[in-house]
Amino acid sequence: MNSSRTKEHSPVPELIPAAKPIIGDEEREAVDRVMRSGMIAQGPEVAAFELEFGAQLADGRVAIAVNSGTAGLHLGLLAAGIGPGDEVIVPSFTFAATGNSVALTGAAPVFADIELETYTLDPSSVEAAITPRTKAIMPVHLYGHPARMRELRAVADRHGLLLFEDAAQAHAATLGGTPVGTFGTFAMFSLYPTKNMTSGEGGMVVVDSEELARRVRLLRNQGMERQYANEVIGFNARMTDIHAAIGRVQLTKLAGWTAQRQANAARLDREISGVVTPVVAPRATHVYHQYTIRVENDRDGFSRALRDEHGIGNGVYYPIPNHRLESLASFAPDLDLPNTETAAATVLSLPVHPSLTESDLDRIVDAVNTVATAGA
Repeated sequence: MNSSRTKEHSPVPELIPAAKPIIGDEEREAVDRVMRSGMIAQGPEVAAFELEFGAQLADGRVAIAVNSGTAGLHLGLLAAGIGPGDEVIVPSFTFAATGNSVALTGAAPVFADIELETYTLDPSSVEAAITPRTKAIMPVHLYGHPARMRELRAVADRHGLLLFEDAAQAHAATLGGTPVGTFGTFAMFSLYPTKNMTSGEGGMVVVDSEELARRVRLLRNQGMERQYANEVIGFNARMTDIHAAIGRVQLTKLAGWTAQRQANAARLDREISGVVTPVVAPRATHVYHQYTIRVENDRDGFSRALRDEHGIGNGVYYPIPNHRLESLASFAPDLDLPNTETAAATVLSLPVHPSLTESDLDRIVDAVNTVATAGA
């Protein structure tokens, strides 16, 4: 797919990155404060970050900081009692960490289809996937859009199942005014550098009871709450005070960044054409971790043209569904997930991050419209 820029041999503008972590002077000062304190490992900064995160993003639920989002999913599942012989229903259209975390407990990930409009779990596909071994359902709030939690809760309740949330990409997203991360027994938020807020690396597990919180805390710290009093076999999944200090600063900026993402997305909604733009479900608040379009004819060529001819960074999240990955395919022999396959073949994420200028947005709109017209 070629647009007029290639034919004219005009220079490619400087690349607008698909994602851009924002680390400023306040974050650097926070790290310096921790370094001067001498308390580097899990300590008072982590404790403060947990309280602030739970209060701001999870309606006051208990939050437990860990060293990655994947660790958060793994420990949350273990703490909730998931293990060998169990099945957990998850989407196939997501990052592999979702299915990996289930498999790491010894349980089996069971892949269900998505709704193509929002890229989140289809409750009817979930219900069709339930077996006598099913223990839980774990939707993903993909790209920052909430999954259909009320319908999934109804499915879970009808079948006596637990409900968890992979909220890795959905900080501050809501459904009917209720924050994601507060619908299930536990939820995980990722704090990876490209997420809507970061701690440099890390994750946050949000839980619905102090009993579950204690189990997660034990598992993250070699099975002990008191030094050398190991109660269970655990891991080293602690967050450092350095990372927590970064996260605390980022948390104070999240609301403004989210509003900017939403404003950027609104402009793209209004002005780009020739592609399928994101849908926001009724009563849902989308926080646009990604602004994901669908290109129904030669998505990969469209992606290359945006990048190589127009300097617009972009990404495909995710080109291979989990049920077809070599690492996870054994859990899903002969599985047919048509909406998942359509999404994997057609999605393309454009820059939407808060660092974009009006000039950047002009370029993105013009590039998408030009490439869409060239491919028409």
